[in-house]
Amino acid sequence: MPLAEGAEVPKARVRDASIPGDNPFTWKDVTTEDIFSGKRVVVFSLPGAFTPTCSSTHLPGYQGDYEAIKACGVDEIYCLSVNDAFVMRQWGLHQGLEEEKEDASNKLNPGNFKKVKLLPDGACLFTRGMGMSCVWEKERGFGERSWRYSMCVADGKIEKIFVEGGGVTQDSGPDPFEVSDSKTMLKYLQEKK
Repeated sequence: MPLAEGAEVPKARVRDASIPGDNPFTWKDVTTEDIFSGKRVVVFSLPGAFTPTCSSTHLPGYQGDYEAIKACGVDEIYCLSVNDAFVMRQWGLHQGLEEEKEDASNKLNPGNFKKVKLLPDGACLFTRGMGMSCVWEKERGFGERSWRYSMCVADGKIEKIFVEGGGVTQDSGPDPFEVSDSKTMLKYLQEKK
């Protein structure tokens, strides 16, 4: 069962690997407390990097509305997916996101992106903790992934959550995308301002 508004987000660790070469990383232990404590953030979660809706609409929408969302009193915007850090980095580059190579004010940087930050949930720990784990085995051949949702989190507590289809559906035929988009979140934030 998905977590509800007012619930605390789960405690988890986000890793960013430190490997040189064509797909370099800086190994970082980042906790959900680092991401959420004392901040108001927007998180949107999607089934997978490089997948059609995620790549054509979901991530580009939040990237495009980044400044407008931040102007509503949001400290940061994160995109979470059950993919590893290597895939998330390459997806961000493929999407044309600008890498942050100097500013370390966000614990994920340098080494992530300047606007929307990509959070790999490779072991699905955060997703399971949120009650958003799903499998699209028969429909798409996916193993465990995240259901599509977005949320505004204030100091570790879910202020508002938009869950596609009203809840997680295992092996869903459709991939609903109606309420977790950037425009829905922006409208909510502007009304709360």
